[in-house]
Amino acid sequence: MDLSAAVWQKSSRSSGNGGQCVEVAVNLPGIVAVRDSKDPDGPKLLFAPAEWQAFIGGVKSGEFDL
Repeated sequence: MDLSAAVWQKSSRSSGNGGQCVEVAVNLPGIVAVRDSKDPDGPKLLFAPAEWQAFIGGVKSGEFDL
């Protein structure tokens, strides 16, 4: 998949010290792309928008809290 038009966004909670962070691109038609900010040329994960919204909803509801 061509991700050259992706506009990557880093979490507003990310610090500038190179910590662990992901970037998300939501501007691509029909997919949400996720990558490791420390390895922008590395592998990307691709999700359908509904899958991404379900994940975000689970995070907000505490479904993945340890």
